[in-house]
Amino acid sequence: MRTLAKRSLVFMVLGILFSFMCFVLPAPAAEPINIAIIAESATLVGKAIVNGAQLAVEEINAKGGINGQPIKLTVYDDQVKSAEAVQDFQRAVYNDHAVAVVGSFISEVALSLAPWSARLHTIYITTGAASPKITQLVYDDYNANKYVFQLKYNAIEMAQMVCSFAQDELVRKLGYKTAYVASENAAWTEPLDEEYLKCLPDSGLKVVGHMRFSKDTNDFTPIFAAIEKEHPDVLITGWSHVGLKPTVQWHEQQIPLLIAGVDAQASTTEFWEKTNGATEGIITQAEGSPSPITPKTIPFVQAYEKMFHISPAYAGYTTYDTIYVLKEAMEKAKSTQTDALIKALEETRYTGVIGNIEFYDRNSPFAHGIKFGKGLGMGVLLQWQKGQLVTVWPKEAATGSLIVPSFVPQKSSSK
Repeated sequence: MRTLAKRSLVFMVLGILFSFMCFVLPAPAAEPINIAIIAESATLVGKAIVNGAQLAVEEINAKGGINGQPIKLTVYDDQVKSAEAVQDFQRAVYNDHAVAVVGSFISEVALSLAPWSARLHTIYITTGAASPKITQLVYDDYNANKYVFQLKYNAIEMAQMVCSFAQDELVRKLGYKTAYVASENAAWTEPLDEEYLKCLPDSGLKVVGHMRFSKDTNDFTPIFAAIEKEHPDVLITGWSHVGLKPTVQWHEQQIPLLIAGVDAQASTTEFWEKTNGATEGIITQAEGSPSPITPKTIPFVQAYEKMFHISPAYAGYTTYDTIYVLKEAMEKAKSTQTDALIKALEETRYTGVIGNIEFYDRNSPFAHGIKFGKGLGMGVLLQWQKGQLVTVWPKEAATGSLIVPSFVPQKSSSK
């Protein structure tokens, strides 16, 4: 009887201890959702991709993650090499089990990743590359390439923004009549230049010359000399890789031309520092700006500047929005399964920091690219003025008016 009593006492004590342990031990941590970032981390735009993703993930995780699961972000630096990016994509899928891969602002890189997105049945969203060939892949063969998305305006749309700005600000207000188009030789500028040559005359600017130059160009003196010989009122650009050197040389040599178009690196305050202020007066198209594009835009810029001590380049805006678009898709699908996510992404109706985001459907040549137009997103034109990025177009987002640098001749208004 004593032995039985002792055994009963032991079992009772063990039961109490087990109950206590169950009470005090924390519940197992929720499995993280893996998202990979592939970017050119040593560049201004690539760094913005990483920063935009990190800020979004920090905010989302601080509020409980996605359906109770935290996001785990893995960042790969492709070192501006397509081959390296492909290896990064493979590692992201095989080693990190990423449910989506985000990033790259280089069209050649994005185009090299798209086939691997199809082969590995993994969602890939480029947030900086502008070539419309990216979405053309989805249009041409939806079933094979449905995994590819472009959350950034493509080069054709970028050119249309610049032309609309040119008509409103350069032609109607400044009285400009002629333009010269000069772009770096890259995949994204081919459709950009083609559209420039169509829409600039429609906006009121006669194109008096067109040039494409190597991304490896170091001395822009002969290029500027050739452009000046045609006496254009404005130089319309397609610069991304080369933005630093021509901007500095334009300023140092006091080239008497207003520069407008796309100078992609110029969309962040870090560019001001790297050019030692030579970007003063430069005008560039961008997806976002420190202006009231939506109620979310200025709070995002403030949070970004607080976290990273610089303002976001254009891809910082688009990547930040991309992470939230993925979050919304996962919550809607209640899943991270690829086909369910694709369906949810295709149904996206999200107000982000760049505007109202929706994707074109499979029947559009821009399939899985973000829609462009009134009530959606229109992009902005920014100008450096006294060390500040000022939004000068469109008027509903403008934080200031266009100025002409002191070394650029003034034109009389056409009005």
